[in-house]
Amino acid sequence: MSTAAPIAPQPPAGRPAKQKLDPQAMKVAWTILAGGIAVLLDTTIVSVALKTIGADLHVGPGVIQWVSTAYLLALGVTVPLVGWAQRALGAKRLWLVALTVFMGGSVLSSLSWNAASLIAFRALQGVGGGIMMPLMMTLVIQAAGGKNLARISSIIALPTAVGPVFGPVIGGLIVYHLHWSWLFWVNVPFCLTGLILGWRILPKDGPPVRQRLDWVGLCLMAPGFIGILFGLSRSQTAGGFGQAQVLVPALAGVAFLAAFGWWAVRREGRALVDVRLLRHRPLASGSAVMFLSGFGLYGAMFLLPMFFQGVRGSDVLAAGLLLAPQGLGTLASRLLINQLLARFGSRATVVGAFALAALATVPFAYAGADTRLGWLLAVLFVRGVALGAVMVPVMAVAFEGIDQPSVPDASIVTRIFQQVGGSFGTAVLATVLASRPTNVTGGFHAAFWYAVGFTVLAVAVSSLLPGRARRA
Repeated sequence: MSTAAPIAPQPPAGRPAKQKLDPQAMKVAWTILAGGIAVLLDTTIVSVALKTIGADLHVGPGVIQWVSTAYLLALGVTVPLVGWAQRALGAKRLWLVALTVFMGGSVLSSLSWNAASLIAFRALQGVGGGIMMPLMMTLVIQAAGGKNLARISSIIALPTAVGPVFGPVIGGLIVYHLHWSWLFWVNVPFCLTGLILGWRILPKDGPPVRQRLDWVGLCLMAPGFIGILFGLSRSQTAGGFGQAQVLVPALAGVAFLAAFGWWAVRREGRALVDVRLLRHRPLASGSAVMFLSGFGLYGAMFLLPMFFQGVRGSDVLAAGLLLAPQGLGTLASRLLINQLLARFGSRATVVGAFALAALATVPFAYAGADTRLGWLLAVLFVRGVALGAVMVPVMAVAFEGIDQPSVPDASIVTRIFQQVGGSFGTAVLATVLASRPTNVTGGFHAAFWYAVGFTVLAVAVSSLLPGRARRA
């Protein structure tokens, strides 16, 4: 690990932060958010329209599923390269390139003439998105110099929390009133705004640096990430996790990642990603919490629109609109999160938020077609509050004490844990749901109970987070 000055720890719980927010850091945060919101909304906007797109392009579920799978696989190849690319090109140049690639993929996706072209252009989007996701936190944390991480993280985490909530609403409105190609044009204004602001506001890079790429690490890590994501995506159509077409790529991916870990430790900081950072307790515990959040929080969000359509009989638009209370709850929690962190600290806040999310998921494990809609909407609002109270403290704590040159690698590590956790959680819940094809309501009940169980497990893991940050 570098010997550069570490990121400044946050003030102890119960003592508010004394540092004022750096105006330049705030400008960088809002600049990154202006462009990054496109990639954070894109996946959930598209997911609600896959059935409609498949019908229009005359392909079945097995083919149209690759619209999402290709995006994830391209992202899996790209994420490990971000640290090397940033050191070689500079953060600002890399951000502008990634935004341009993502916008280009969006425009081309809207012009797709068949399923194969759409899948290819979605993969191009995944390349841009795979660069942007870890680079967002890197740019903001480096601009802030490690100060006021919770307050800065609350800005960046906002679309991460509300994207899966408002994305289905936007997607449902577009599919209901317009052609599905408009799903991708939504990204263009955000990307253009991000490019203009990024060019003007982001700190200038130095001259490009010749940086040797760890080809062995890339050849181990990229197929490892791809194998796991591909295997998990197949579990939804292959009849569960016991099938060879699920187990073979997933286990191969795990083996590749294990080999990469062995290789990276021997490289002593010269590997594609510095996995030695996981010796740092805040980063390790924060990454574990992000992994489990994919099960307990975001996996359940995969179930909710399907529940309203399959059990309650809602159409795509109505199902998206019914998720709005969850988004409002997330926004409401943003008004309180800094006060909660100052009074209770990161660990207590995250533990309480996961416990609240578990309690707010239980009613859906009993809900049916006749359950009062007002009760379910109120529960969704509470879930939204819990969602908003999890990500900010976890993101802030994970980077505490990390030195500045190691921030890109730390961002990649947390992103990988979050991405794999979200994919794994969705795959598990989809498999549970598909295991009861003749009893739709019972399948949803079982899947929601799994979500509750994983959320309770996240409560236990969250207890490993640092409770009170050390003073500088």
